[in-house]
Amino acid sequence: MPFGRPGGHSRLMRRLVGVWRLLRVLAHGLHGLAIVLLRFPSADAAMRQARIRWWSAKLLRLMGLALHVSGVAPRAGAKLLVANHVSWLDIASIHAVVPEAHFVSKADVRGWPLIGRLVAGAGTLFIEREKKRDALRVVHQMAAALQAGDTVAVFPEGTTGTGHALLPFHANLLQAAIATATPVQPVLLRYFDATRAISPLVTFLGETTLAQSFWRIVCASDLAVEMRVLPPEATAHADRRALAEHLRQVIAQHLPQAGGQA
Repeated sequence: MPFGRPGGHSRLMRRLVGVWRLLRVLAHGLHGLAIVLLRFPSADAAMRQARIRWWSAKLLRLMGLALHVSGVAPRAGAKLLVANHVSWLDIASIHAVVPEAHFVSKADVRGWPLIGRLVAGAGTLFIEREKKRDALRVVHQMAAALQAGDTVAVFPEGTTGTGHALLPFHANLLQAAIATATPVQPVLLRYFDATRAISPLVTFLGETTLAQSFWRIVCASDLAVEMRVLPPEATAHADRRALAEHLRQVIAQHLPQAGGQA
């Protein structure tokens, strides 16, 4: 008769896989920190983008996620990427495809161990969402970056969702694209596994801590992320609230129906 409870062996194996992935991710994070501190100060934009793409794609692999890219090619030149927000892995998922993107992120992320320093090194703009005046400051920074030909990326939901449906889109940050007549390119992020079109294992909601989310992901199997890049939208003379709702509907059209299979 086999020893142990049914399923106990598989749980142990998942935990061992999780520990192995965790150790490799930690080493990869320290390597990334060394790159940011030692090489980025003297690196040109092309070199930075190449390292960001490599580091982000490898992070996903080490975490056990396969990356699938679909849709159209990211627009060349200045653009505002607008994506739904599911997980703290969203930034790495987009950076693995569009490494030139400068994200707008809540200020709390800057204080996260290791991750905060890495995203700051990648040119992230931090916003204190509870301060209305800070949003205006960030809009000016975004507009300057777009006018310089850069790519900026935002999560207009303002917080993470379950991935099944979209929260209302906040319109304030879209003003930077409207004021500079820069195209907006919608992006859908979807995390799935072998049996579920939207996996709950990657969601980062409520009282879930970063450590809890991290451990849940590295212990999972058959996880994948789809980044679907949708055609760019013109912004000149647009009403920002109408544009926000339009972008929300465009992205929502590509979400799988409830109960859909992977």
